Amino acid sequence: MTVIDWGYILAAFPDLMRGLGMTLMVSLLAILFSLLLGLAGCALRVSGIRPLSYAVRGYVEFIRGTPYLVQIFFVFYGLPSLGLTLSIFWSGVLALTIWASAFHVESFRAGLASVGREMHDASASLGLRRLPHALLVVAPIALRSALPSTLNTVVGTIKNSAYLQAIGLVELTFVAVDRIAQDFRSTEMFLSICVIYLVVILGVSALGHRLERRLNRPYGSR
Repeated sequence: MTVIDWGYILAAFPDLMRGLGMTLMVSLLAILFSLLLGLAGCALRVSGIRPLSYAVRGYVEFIRGTPYLVQIFFVFYGLPSLGLTLSIFWSGVLALTIWASAFHVESFRAGLASVGREMHDASASLGLRRLPHALLVVAPIALRSALPSTLNTVVGTIKNSAYLQAIGLVELTFVAVDRIAQDFRSTEMFLSICVIYLVVILGVSALGHRLERRLNRPYGSR
């Protein structure tokens, strides 16, 4: 019967926290960049300019249809042969950004599609021009509709950061695997990082659900 050495977990805690710091740093940057890229991609996707729309559609299908680990290896090992060499950290940020932005494009596009034609007609009847209509009518409704899937992608970004240990980024999973290689305490390490990831994901999900409830508040009486 395996006995968990809680003292060993406590001793390894500072190393795990340093790894968590790297995980959060690379994830937060990727979340920010992917949201911006997702918004830009969505705008091109629905722009009506066929070459741009098809290019974004192809990008989304390619990213969603290929393994994420392969994408990481392409960014880290493939891009240098094309003249773009990045550090391990920025390779990780770029790989996560590329992956998450493809899903954000579709989330935002679905949010825009949820805005019915009657909203456009109502804005026109009130004399709203295109920009006020987009900012005051379309954006709030689309954001509310896209939030659940966007939150899911944000959570996936944090969890997928664990793959970056494959290129040597010293994040949470890398630290745990390195400790296992030295001390052979796999139960303690994997249990520890599972709990840490769970706490982080539950915290992010709680914030997301709180935002969702706030956005749904005007519709509560319906």
